Amino acid sequence: MTDPGSGREEPAGTSSSAVMKGLRCRCPRCGIGPLFGSYLTVADRCSHCGLDLSKQDSGDGPAIFVIFILGIVIVPAMLLVEVKLEPPIWVHFAVWPVAVIGGALALLPPMKGLMIAMQYKTEASEGGRVDYD
Repeated sequence: MTDPGSGREEPAGTSSSAVMKGLRCRCPRCGIGPLFGSYLTVADRCSHCGLDLSKQDSGDGPAIFVIFILGIVIVPAMLLVEVKLEPPIWVHFAVWPVAVIGGALALLPPMKGLMIAMQYKTEASEGGRVDYD
């Protein structure tokens, strides 16, 4: 099957959605092999299709998206809790750091996977120096 966005051949039976492949932290080519070797370390090669992932670099993009997403969710939640429940300050100190840290740890891998998958899909690279296939 040919990927309509890039014109590259993809194995049969795989989704062509770069967004879903990235959010699932799967190889941007086949959608089957894991994208990460450990928590946020990109694997050298896809274990299923052999795509060279060693040159993939998402930079600070995923962290920026995580900051924006958590800001949009956590700040209104904090204000709502303060206005409606008026808890003591120690409740804020106990709840919100855990929510922010937990949310950041949960969102970073899918956001990094999304950035890498979109870079692969559009063949984006710094100075055009990455050969994707």
